[in-house]
Amino acid sequence: MSAPSPPRAKCPVFVIGCHRSGTNLLYDILLSSGGFAVYRGYLPIYKMLIPRYGSIQVPENRRRLVDTWLHSKGFRRSGLDAGEISAKLMNDCRSGGDFIRIVMDGVARQQGAPRWAVYDPDNVLYMSEIKTDIPEALFIHIVRDGRDIALSLRKMGEFRPVPWNRKPASLQATALYWRWLVENGRRHGRSFPDDYLEVRYEELVTAPEQALQNIGRFLGCDLDYAQIQANKMGRLKESNSSFRESTTASESNPINRWKKLLTPEEVACLESLIGDYLQQSGYTLSIPERDRQPNLRQVWMRSVYPALLGAKLWLKTKTPAGRFSNLSALELNEAEEQG
Repeated sequence: MSAPSPPRAKCPVFVIGCHRSGTNLLYDILLSSGGFAVYRGYLPIYKMLIPRYGSIQVPENRRRLVDTWLHSKGFRRSGLDAGEISAKLMNDCRSGGDFIRIVMDGVARQQGAPRWAVYDPDNVLYMSEIKTDIPEALFIHIVRDGRDIALSLRKMGEFRPVPWNRKPASLQATALYWRWLVENGRRHGRSFPDDYLEVRYEELVTAPEQALQNIGRFLGCDLDYAQIQANKMGRLKESNSSFRESTTASESNPINRWKKLLTPEEVACLESLIGDYLQQSGYTLSIPERDRQPNLRQVWMRSVYPALLGAKLWLKTKTPAGRFSNLSALELNEAEEQG
């Protein structure tokens, strides 16, 4: 017999969305509300650790996975005792959800917090697995204008959504990546609509009190705007914008930055690729339809690129290719990467 679900006000929360969508901002808003455990570590269990070591149900796989995580920056930021958490994970962990729950329950218990939230944009790809492993999980999917996403990722200069790209991804590639991630999130969310909420970044920034009321109702808690402002944490205090060093108003304003910094030709190119999905997401197009008809290359990219991204994900999570997952983002100490 399964354990009863906790009250909604204590259910774990997963903040998801495309990179540069405001996931970090939303996570820091939740932490600043005072009702969540504060944790700034990284738990890429579905993305890296299980693909690297295999099924967590196998004791030897689990041992290697746990040992690797104990050498990571994520563990060092948890404040947990290595011996205690290692024993708990080895004894009670049989899934990726178990791993997250054991770690985060430990962090919350240590801080005396009633609930916890996890921030990782890439969890948008693993929502079904998370929901299977943690049935009471709630998901907040933050969506931002794909044109601003493409501009921001290009500004970062290091984004390569497919590993064989030798150069930073183009505007077109990042725009299609945005569409692919948003589509994945919405597709998963339709499977559990009562536990899935979509929030637009622009509304969170321009009308935060109304956005927080909607999020609070979904989470079953009060997100007091005044308290959040008084208790600012993380990105509420210091921006992580890729344009944070800019001095002009057009660059520092995160809303519709693309209107000032993209050429008409670049905008037309983006809208020819993702215009239909921008409209479905509530965004207005700026280029007349006759001027944004996709050319042959764009038609090819729109059909092939999502398939490449899906194939990459499948190879990583469903085949032995996952054994080559790069663990550098874990920031392992002692230069350890378990084989």
